[in-house]
Amino acid sequence: MDGNGRWAQQKGRARTQGHLEGLSAAKRIVKAASLAGIRYLTLYVFSTENWKRTTEEVGFIMALVKKYLRGELAFYRENGIRIRHAGDAGGLPPDIAFELEAAMKETALFTGLQVILALNYGGRAEIARAVNRALAAGEKTVSEKTISACMDNSDVPDPDLIIRSAGEYRTSNFLLWEAAYAEYYVSPVLWPDWTENEFTEALAAYSRRERKYGSVT
Repeated sequence: MDGNGRWAQQKGRARTQGHLEGLSAAKRIVKAASLAGIRYLTLYVFSTENWKRTTEEVGFIMALVKKYLRGELAFYRENGIRIRHAGDAGGLPPDIAFELEAAMKETALFTGLQVILALNYGGRAEIARAVNRALAAGEKTVSEKTISACMDNSDVPDPDLIIRSAGEYRTSNFLLWEAAYAEYYVSPVLWPDWTENEFTEALAAYSRRERKYGSVT
């Protein structure tokens, strides 16, 4: 969800305002995905590299996450949304980890869209966690199947579509293992300006793709 800082800069506002508007955009897209019948949506909220930002910005983002997790339960319930997590929960501030766990427990039985919050997440770190889980389980050799079974959310299907806003073309350490055959869609629109229309355009572009998975059709 790129472009929060640039959005704020263009409007002469603080970066924190961009993150606040980005949260509103995330809620719009979650609602649009739910209405579209999508089963899984992963939001790259905070990467393992984002800790390098200023203390003030990191603190503001974490406060937003905490407020969103606690304050949107009625929204989750109304739309049947289940909250899940990808990333290293042990590396989060204790209060954030507590709110995250509480939101997951409160929504565990909801049967609608599953929203996976990639929070303190890095694709390389997730692969390392999976290998360590396999070794801890007594595996002598590690296969692709074994690693897939030990990922943070092993029951979630690999992503069909990965959307990047703000014209960014990097993978940025996101779902490196799971995205082996995902389709990518890049939009020039800054994340705070995303609406249901941008999301619909992304889905329409995806629907025109021919997915070969290495074979010939």
